[in-house]
Amino acid sequence: MSFLSPGIVSLILAYMLSQFYRAFLAVLTPVLQTELGATPGDLALSSGLWFIAFALMQPAVGRGLDQYGPRLTVAVLLALGGAGGAAAFALAGQPWHLHVAMALLGIGCAPALMGSYFIIAREFPPAAFGVLTGAVVGIGSLGNILGASPLVWVTETVGWRETLWGLAALTLASAMLILLLVRDPARLDASHPQGSMMQVLRLPALWFMLPLFGVGYAASAAIRGLWAGPYLQEVYGAAPDTIGHATLAMGLAMVAGNFLIGPMVRLIGSLRRTILMLNGICALTLLTLWAAPDAGFLPAAALLTLIGFSGAGYVLLMAHGRPFLPPHLLGRGVTLLNMFSIAGVAVMQFASRPVYNALAGQPPAQIYATLFLFFAVPLILGTALYLRTPEAP
Repeated sequence: MSFLSPGIVSLILAYMLSQFYRAFLAVLTPVLQTELGATPGDLALSSGLWFIAFALMQPAVGRGLDQYGPRLTVAVLLALGGAGGAAAFALAGQPWHLHVAMALLGIGCAPALMGSYFIIAREFPPAAFGVLTGAVVGIGSLGNILGASPLVWVTETVGWRETLWGLAALTLASAMLILLLVRDPARLDASHPQGSMMQVLRLPALWFMLPLFGVGYAASAAIRGLWAGPYLQEVYGAAPDTIGHATLAMGLAMVAGNFLIGPMVRLIGSLRRTILMLNGICALTLLTLWAAPDAGFLPAAALLTLIGFSGAGYVLLMAHGRPFLPPHLLGRGVTLLNMFSIAGVAVMQFASRPVYNALAGQPPAQIYATLFLFFAVPLILGTALYLRTPEAP
């Protein structure tokens, strides 16, 4: 099977939309504040609901992949939740409408990446899993870029509601392409036992990996998807187009990181050590922003870009966990690992809202310094626990 088959390409397009939807609120912050009265706290809740809905869907997605295959699982959820959520967002008149829309979008995007992961895990050698999934995430992360400066230009040209209606149509078309082009891998024969999530949790090799799954992606996803915009606006008075440029750089760094993970692992000589290095870089960057949150716009934008680059550690963690999963647990296994990762983002998003609200009235630089420390501490603890995880077989 060719890696970039029409089916895989259609799934990558769906994942590109998933990346866009998890990140676009940071750029829409000014217009949503003006037209709907949505505060940064409201948008933190909306963004968190995307991630919690996404995470809660992962057990169902795992069962769907194992029982029905990626074709129906991804197409149906993307059409109903993804297109429906974009339409609900376009109709929003109050902040709580955004909460509903983002939850629907999280449901629709939940299977997008896992569909291609499932096919790669079944159809390609385990040793190729990290490089191929890195390519999927790298290409799909272009959606993160489209949710930066290009989104600012489109919304200023045609309006944000019209933009969301266009995205609803595009999402529905993507679901139809998946239905037409994806070919499910061959089903396992009766000699393979039926799997369950509990069987995955009983695998000892994953125990000290799961905490880092829970916190490792949270910083780059939450800061790029939500806090980067308000931080640059409130601390530096950045205009929407300036925020778009800064978040574009962060998105480009995410893409570059995912394409460079293969050479990085070969250079360092160990998947595990590369994961430790990337998470260490992210933790040090967060601590720098905590110590000097108002050192200047360009240093701040550069540090945010470095956080984006470090997000590639997520793909390597998935590659580290894959060899420990037996064939009958592949669907449930990769979705469980993804659930821990996305649930961690959701928890951190929700928890960051009361942190922000509790500091109301303080200087903006002090508020965001506390938020950066809030993301750094769990990451340091998760990385420390990961030290006990064995190398991948």
